[in-house]
Amino acid sequence: MLFEQYRPRSLDGIIGQDKAVSRARLVLNRPTGTIGRSFWISGNSGQGKTTLALAIARESADEFNIVEIDAGQLTVSELAELENEMRYKALGTKAGRVYIVNEAHGLRKPVIRQLLVLLERLPSHVTIIFTTTKAGQAKLFDDNEDSEPFLSRCAVITLTNQGLNKAFASRAQEIARQEQLDGKPIEAYEALAARCKNNFRMMLSEIESGAMLD
Repeated sequence: MLFEQYRPRSLDGIIGQDKAVSRARLVLNRPTGTIGRSFWISGNSGQGKTTLALAIARESADEFNIVEIDAGQLTVSELAELENEMRYKALGTKAGRVYIVNEAHGLRKPVIRQLLVLLERLPSHVTIIFTTTKAGQAKLFDDNEDSEPFLSRCAVITLTNQGLNKAFASRAQEIARQEQLDGKPIEAYEALAARCKNNFRMMLSEIESGAMLD
């Protein structure tokens, strides 16, 4: 799929999210970098949450030590197993371990309570990154658990939905041209971005299906 094929591998390649990238760099440039840290990344679908999470993860961990987890499927017993795994530094070029918890608003109350303790004592080689389509309001989780104690333990990064149209349209046209799937002017890509509500994954899916050919 084009979205995976052209997903940026570093912060430098992320478009339209300058403030979020700057916030990530601010944390990464501290003396300790990502180690022993947790992040909370929120934003609309297809606007770069997982891309940003993976870019942050690669700063401290090799690819095979980056684990993605579905928050809704995470149980207390599974979290306990992960916590045991976290005690050991990873093998590889980098010693870090990174866990990306997707759709984090789906975390359940028992898991949240266990995470609150874990986030207070993360080993220095471990980073946990939570991603969600929900912003940091008071009642963030599906069972109305108060989010404030949780978010206070994370570096909170919120992606913007503003000013993305032209940036996404330009990048989408570049990709379409590389794939020989382009046959329309930039205005058509701007219209595509508006139609897809600035969901870049959806835009590339449309391009892949031939929507921008003459």
